[in-house]
Formats: sequence, structure tokens, C-alpha cells
Amino acid sequence: MKKIMKSLLALSLIFTIYSAAEAQVRKVPGSVTDAFKAKYPSASNVEWHDHLSGFTAAFDNNGTHYEAKFNNKGVWQSTENKINESDIPAAVKDGLQKSKYADDWKIKDVYKIAIPEDKLQYRLEVKKGDIQKKNLLFSSEGKLLKDNLTI
Repeated sequence: MKKIMKSLLALSLIFTIYSAAEAQVRKVPGSVTDAFKAKYPSASNVEWHDHLSGFTAAFDNNGTHYEAKFNNKGVWQSTENKINESDIPAAVKDGLQKSKYADDWKIKDVYKIAIPEDKLQYRLEVKKGDIQKKNLLFSSEGKLLKDNLTI
């Protein structure tokens, strides 16, 4: 009986910690929600995530799932959505082929990122074998901007 009680107590503690971790740390400021509504008036299924340095809205718009990032004052930072590998622009494909990741690295996922000043970037999640994974950030002109190790 003691083992069952300890197990239930441990399970409830784990559930409580998990629930607290998933909870919104603070309320999304009106300036952030107003900026979001102005930028994406037809967004649906909006879920907010607090990252302390800003907020991310995960939402659907015209049949596509997006994530938009805003700073704490409501200034839009970026919006990204997953795209098919076949939708990678030719310049980005060329940039990948000219990089050190061309031969042994395989594309896992691709994201198109809209940033201020109507610019686009592309984040390619690539992997080599089962262990090595990287996020490669390319400009729309095909220039490799960052290559970050990922888990």
C-alpha cells in the first residue's frame, strides 16, 4: 500500500510540475494582441506562448499554420511556416549546394521566415546520420547566414 501511495504522490507531483511548465507565465499585453490582430485579422486557432523576451502566436491563416514572434512591446519580429522541400527557391538550393553541408547532410524540414522590411529567410533543418542535426539559415539570395547545432 505504501508503494502505491508513493507512486500516486510522485505521479501527481510530476503532473503538477508539467502543468506549471506549460502554463502561461504572464498575460499577453494588449499591445501585442493588438499588433497581432492588425497584422493577421483572419487568423484562427491562435495560441500564445510566453518566452519572457517576447511572445509567439501559433495560428492558422488561409489553411496554413504559422508562428509569429512579437517583442514585449508588440513589435512584430518574424513569422514562419513550414514549406515543402520542393518549394525551396533556386537561390537557396544553390547556396546549400555550395555549402559544406551539400554532400552528406539531408534536409529534414524547411521553414520560410518573413522578417521586417518584406525580407524572407529560409531555415533548413538538416541531419547527417541519426545524431548530427543543424539549423541552416539562408537569405532569400542563397547566402548561408547561420549554422546552429540543434538537438
